[in-house]
Amino acid sequence: MINHRGPEFQDLVNNITQGLKQVYRTKNDVLTLTGSGTGSMEAAIVNTLSPGDTVLSVSIGVFGDRFAQIAEAYGARVEKLTFPWGTAIDPNVLKETLDKMPNVKAVLVTHNETSTGVTNDLESVGKVIKDADKLLIVDAISSLSSLPFYTDDWGCDVVAAGSQKGWMVAPGLSFLSMSERAWSAFKESRMPKFYWDVGKAKSYLDRGQTPWTPAIAIMYGLEVSLKMLIDEGLDNVYDRHKAMGDKVREGVNNIGLELFAAESCASNTVTSVHIPDGIEAKELLGSLRTDYDVVIAGGQGSLDGKIMRIGHMGYVPDKDLTEALGSLKSGLDKAGFQPKYSGARG
Repeated sequence: MINHRGPEFQDLVNNITQGLKQVYRTKNDVLTLTGSGTGSMEAAIVNTLSPGDTVLSVSIGVFGDRFAQIAEAYGARVEKLTFPWGTAIDPNVLKETLDKMPNVKAVLVTHNETSTGVTNDLESVGKVIKDADKLLIVDAISSLSSLPFYTDDWGCDVVAAGSQKGWMVAPGLSFLSMSERAWSAFKESRMPKFYWDVGKAKSYLDRGQTPWTPAIAIMYGLEVSLKMLIDEGLDNVYDRHKAMGDKVREGVNNIGLELFAAESCASNTVTSVHIPDGIEAKELLGSLRTDYDVVIAGGQGSLDGKIMRIGHMGYVPDKDLTEALGSLKSGLDKAGFQPKYSGARG
């Protein structure tokens, strides 16, 4: 382990920061913090808002709701715009809502909602928010490094992410990009902050350090994964994830299962699938883990027991997907599943 106040760590921080900016596709500041993805969401809120500020939370699932809960916990006045789980944000409805809420300061958006397997059209959503002259705060934890993402072109003011998804690194690091507009909001922000204070983080970043003891070992892993992503080429990374998403969705349809997310907005990092009638979710997923060494996640919140979620982000060999789909079919056959139809709703 190296000294986090020494020159070796300074080189590590500088390398990581330059790599992150490439993946974020931004000229804005990108800060590396030690904490989970939820920590980056909290940092995004407390560094740009004040108690009493009106915030519009646009939610399509569990993690969109979490964004709103964090803002409420710090005293923001949260207005909620929700869309049916399994569908994406409708930019036209968002525009109509913002037109009626001139006092909204910021809009909270989840780019890729893993609880439902849906990806929002952030480019269109961002244009609506930019035209309304509102601060755009984005949770990109499960999309950045896997799905097309253009921080600057899409007008994203704050983008929160974490190391444990498509970055292919262990949990423990949070990333936060800050636009000039976000820094202006930071100067006015009165929400309490200490550990997550991005002003402190920026002052230390300028000299190749972090304000607090960082997760050095994970940062070394991140340096390697960033090189892998950049060497592969980001467009190739996006294409690879699309191919994985297409393969899993086709495989699920061929088994005779029904996809949960609308086909038009289905995520390329996680596929959500209805649990068939007559099949007990916990028993099926438990059997897959025990009998086939295949781990598939269940539903969250109101979707607990109703859907399963197949992850395919980061480095996932094609043969792993083939084996997982084959095991899923075998597990369903063992459970007595009789397919009645195939195909997703669009």
